[in-house]
Amino acid sequence: MDVSKVVSFSRNFAVLVKVEGPDPKGLKMRKHAFHQYHSGNATLSASGILFPRNILTGEAAAKVLFEAGQDMALVLTVASVVEPFLTLGHRTSSSISQDPVKLIPGARIEIMVEGQLKSGKEAPFWVPAQLLSLVDVPLSSAALQSLIEASSGSKDSGWDVGWSLVSAANGSQPSTNIEHYSKPLMQLDEPLNANFMAKSATRMALLGVPLSLLGQPNMNFASSSSKGDTLVALGSPFGILSPVNFFNSVSTGSIANCYPSGSLKKSLMIADVRCLPGMEGAPVFDKNGHLIGILIRPLRQKNSGVEIQLVVPWGAITTACSHLLLEEPSEAGKASQWGSEALNVKSDTRIPAQVAIERAMESVCLITVNDGVWASGIILNEHGLILTNAHLLEPWRYGKGGVYGEGNNAGLKPYVLGADEFSSTGGKFWEQKSQTLPRKAPANLYSSVGENIREYKHNFLQTGHRDIRVRLCHLDSWTWCTANVVYICKEQLDIALLQLEYVPGKLQPIAANFSSPPLGTTAHVVGHGLFGPRCGLSPSICSGVVAKVVHAKRRLNTQSISQEFAEFPAMLETTAAVHPGGSGGAVLNSSGDMIGLVTSNARHGAGTVIPHLNFSIPCAVLAPIFKFAEDMQNIKLLHTLDQPSEELSSIWALMPSLSPKTEQSLPNLPKLLKDGNNRQKKGSQFAKFIAETQDMFVKPTKLSRDVIPSKL
Repeated sequence: MDVSKVVSFSRNFAVLVKVEGPDPKGLKMRKHAFHQYHSGNATLSASGILFPRNILTGEAAAKVLFEAGQDMALVLTVASVVEPFLTLGHRTSSSISQDPVKLIPGARIEIMVEGQLKSGKEAPFWVPAQLLSLVDVPLSSAALQSLIEASSGSKDSGWDVGWSLVSAANGSQPSTNIEHYSKPLMQLDEPLNANFMAKSATRMALLGVPLSLLGQPNMNFASSSSKGDTLVALGSPFGILSPVNFFNSVSTGSIANCYPSGSLKKSLMIADVRCLPGMEGAPVFDKNGHLIGILIRPLRQKNSGVEIQLVVPWGAITTACSHLLLEEPSEAGKASQWGSEALNVKSDTRIPAQVAIERAMESVCLITVNDGVWASGIILNEHGLILTNAHLLEPWRYGKGGVYGEGNNAGLKPYVLGADEFSSTGGKFWEQKSQTLPRKAPANLYSSVGENIREYKHNFLQTGHRDIRVRLCHLDSWTWCTANVVYICKEQLDIALLQLEYVPGKLQPIAANFSSPPLGTTAHVVGHGLFGPRCGLSPSICSGVVAKVVHAKRRLNTQSISQEFAEFPAMLETTAAVHPGGSGGAVLNSSGDMIGLVTSNARHGAGTVIPHLNFSIPCAVLAPIFKFAEDMQNIKLLHTLDQPSEELSSIWALMPSLSPKTEQSLPNLPKLLKDGNNRQKKGSQFAKFIAETQDMFVKPTKLSRDVIPSKL
């Protein structure tokens, strides 16, 4: 894929939309992350797309444009940029009226377009625009409402729509002309319900622009889009603050998930792409330069500030604007020299990496405990052995008193990624959707692990863990199965094994790569982050690179007095986004092989999660588990993971390895690390910092039930 060619082509359609109008009380910007204010006037901006002629329906579009004025072009943007400047009747209405929408007196709209669209112009230039209509997108609105409502009962995952880059200011009248950050999302007197938020977020605005498009190329649309597909967004973050610097900035990423899951006709897409305020309304293209959809404001988790980027697919927009826009471009437009031939790519090719990753995603499952907490898991063999994290089953060992409890509120610390789901999860998600008859796990498996299962069953009955269920993606359907605990690591590794009681047909075990992944190579994280079982989503995929591999040393021969050591990867760090609920997910390479087990991401002391700084256990460390999974007969293989390791303990406590001399001065280092009461001041500077701030780490105030505590 040559991104530069896609970007060059996309610049013909991406525009910056600016709306300015009187705002004597400084209230127009209350829903927006940035604005300009000067002499009683407020200015807002967003991104937009300039439509070529080949996607207009003909007579209906011609009628609209003729009424607006001759030689008019159509621009689509998000309604949120113009809504503050509508007349009172349209601004307070919860639905689109049939009457023409009107701006308040003194308000005006302009768009900035690339200079190449006008002869004699090289630099971008401004063109006046007029508001033609507002358009609701019912398919996308219903999908977003469903996602919000599915998480509405979650104790840790309330959602808002809007950017998190705002201050606690209440949007009062500014006193300078410098940009301000003001109260986001809905006004205090507006109904904060899922239906209102979803409609507001997906609503679009159609603008008419006096611009000739005779020289503009035609546009093609993406015929189908799948998880993992590349996307390119062209928008103008903070556009009005400095158009020269921010106009038509590029952001690339991929499709993380689609809603509804498994449907060919997408209503909403979740994008794994880095975006900033002002990019809402930006056109999103695939690797062939074909239009996928329009970027809108993100879904934002209240307690963590995590933003989930959303894309309204083109098909959903054309369904809402069928009288104006074509779902497929005109035949004349399809053969354009600006189509896929100009980009030198084939429009329907599927690279082997995508196929391999999709196959590996079938090995990632969703796990719930007591119908409440959920996390991810990985299928290790056809007999139903599942790998996940120990903190899902024994959270109190990782700084969590039960499902909730006390956590850290200072410093940079690992962050447990288990998530909490509303206790009533909805019957339809517990039903087996597959018609394949389940089979019981082979009896000979229980001869080796049966004692472990009975022991853990007894212990969990004592602590309230009565019900562990696993949702499998099997034969394009979901099947829920009961599982038992086989093994929980007793030492520093955050790993556990589950065994399905019944195996529904043939499973797809994960393939592992035990080598140390090279730095900078692509890493894909697959798991059920943020969205639990009630949301009805299959696993999401987020991509990044291997940022760091932390190595440890092990003795080559433990039976010998020889001091020969070999290095092995002990921790992986990636730049892929990892969110709560992603615990136990898989880190994949471009071949679809598992290279690590997701355990945690990081957060600032104030509680802000850092999704793109995360930690995984490399497969090299998990080799005994994969060996055990081959026939599940030699339980002693797992005991090797229960051996204490001071070096591994220090690595996973985010403390550097200590020199032999320092290790001698701290003989009880593993215990000190686990207790969290280490008051030693020896060791590295970072170790001293950790030690000096332990009082803040281990004696925090009680967290509310809306906050997931820290792992350490």
